[in-house]
Amino acid sequence: MPGGKPAATPKGRQVDPAARVEVAALLGARSRARDLLIEHLHLIQDAKGCLPTALLAALAEAMRLSLAEVYEVATFYAHFEVVDGPAPAPSTVVRVCDSLTCAMMGAARLHAALANADLTGAKIVRAPCMGACDKAPAVAVGHRQIAPASLDAVRRALAAPSPEPVPVSHPDLAAYRAAGGYRTLAACRAGQLTLDAVTAALDTAGLRGLGGAGFPTARKWRLVAAQPGPRLMVVNADEGEPGTFKDRHYLERDPHRFLEGALIAATLVGVEAVYIYLRDEYPAIRQTLIREIAALEAAGLSGGVRVHLRRGAGAYICGEESALIESIEGKRGLPRNRPPYVAQVGLFGRPTLVNNVETLCWVRDIVERGPAWFADQGRRGAKGVRSFSLSGRVREPGVKLAPAGITARELIDAYGGGMAPGHAFRAYLPGGASGGILPAALADLPLEFGALEPYGCFVGSHAVIVLSDQDDLRAAALNLMRFFEDESCGQCTPCRVGTEKAAALMARPDWDTGLLDELIRTMADASICGLGQAAGNPVRALLRHFPEVLR
Repeated sequence: MPGGKPAATPKGRQVDPAARVEVAALLGARSRARDLLIEHLHLIQDAKGCLPTALLAALAEAMRLSLAEVYEVATFYAHFEVVDGPAPAPSTVVRVCDSLTCAMMGAARLHAALANADLTGAKIVRAPCMGACDKAPAVAVGHRQIAPASLDAVRRALAAPSPEPVPVSHPDLAAYRAAGGYRTLAACRAGQLTLDAVTAALDTAGLRGLGGAGFPTARKWRLVAAQPGPRLMVVNADEGEPGTFKDRHYLERDPHRFLEGALIAATLVGVEAVYIYLRDEYPAIRQTLIREIAALEAAGLSGGVRVHLRRGAGAYICGEESALIESIEGKRGLPRNRPPYVAQVGLFGRPTLVNNVETLCWVRDIVERGPAWFADQGRRGAKGVRSFSLSGRVREPGVKLAPAGITARELIDAYGGGMAPGHAFRAYLPGGASGGILPAALADLPLEFGALEPYGCFVGSHAVIVLSDQDDLRAAALNLMRFFEDESCGQCTPCRVGTEKAAALMARPDWDTGLLDELIRTMADASICGLGQAAGNPVRALLRHFPEVLR
């Protein structure tokens, strides 16, 4: 009331002194910069197993942010759990992947078995793709991933003193340098290799962005280099597309080939710092990169380019480059409207080069072996090689290095060992969840950018999921739509509401195909980013190529 007695305390949630002390101890000497909000939320989540609101208030005070800013970020990401009140008794979160390949391999049965078992101190939750489709079904016990998973394997992991990620053996810095590593980077820094020379080689080789969009790499480098400085670089290591695990393969087995590619790009394009955004489902890779980046800097190989490693928090939308940039800035992963494009106004408002992990892995080899070595490996007019994430009903799933332009039938027979015993080839997803579904009758089309679009599909990140005569295609399409429903950032109505309505329509025994077609067309035309635009692709493919399953 005007003229009344002033409040005894300021407006808003008050900071508990004990929480202030606890947050200060967790942060230590770390910077309180705004863009580190998600990193600091991880510190609290890792220490407490959740995010108590009292600690969020203390964190907001420490970072000089409003509690609303901290709360909206904490509640946006799937791997954060906000708790109003004191932290509950510690429990280990057991995440059961329910994306398409894991669902095909019995994830629902495994989830039910875990939920009904006596697993004291465990919290069982469903989760989207963990990038282990070749070993499905996958489960994460704390920070340790188990694949293929079983009830007994989860019990053993929970009984371990501290479930921690298990690293994969890889060449360290010394071994990589002994094999010729970082010589190409040195030549770039010495001026022996210029931006024009290297981008000409990449152009001739036909290297494209291999995260899904397929934009020519050399053109992107030149576009960013032409912008006024200072410039930055972002590496997209957030492969959340169901069915995709190729970047994980390279990060686990040869991290320095990727790091050298990133530093070559940074040197030639003239960027000040590189930000690697790694999905939180890859904790063992995170420990590897922390160690090897530190070794790089200690050896003086970073050349003054600061390499930052940022940790995702469970949001598929952050695979979209502008949403990824928002997340690195410590915000919700909401895609930006374009223009301006991130090459002009990207991270922290600076021109930003965004590249995928696999793309950068090829840079050194193309420069050293020559562009013809790469380009001539393609088939049917395509250039280069591709790393296919092959999963589903095949004998030998995994990352398959195969010629660009190969067909799905050739990939299955020559690289996947053929179909799994007892299964007949019926359909395939050429580009993960968003790439649509094609029938086996169209398995002789080249798996290459631009070749599948006339059939309503695309190759995207080259994640090929194979379905058989024993799989329910309607159930598969519903699984994919529910994934998009869960992962929609909620920013635009066509995607937020459209995915929910589409999933509800698809859950009915009889599909209203006319209404579904109208709905997915609206989503494709009006959504802000590729998630909503592509979410209807599996449905559209069923309507077009599999009318018999809708009768």
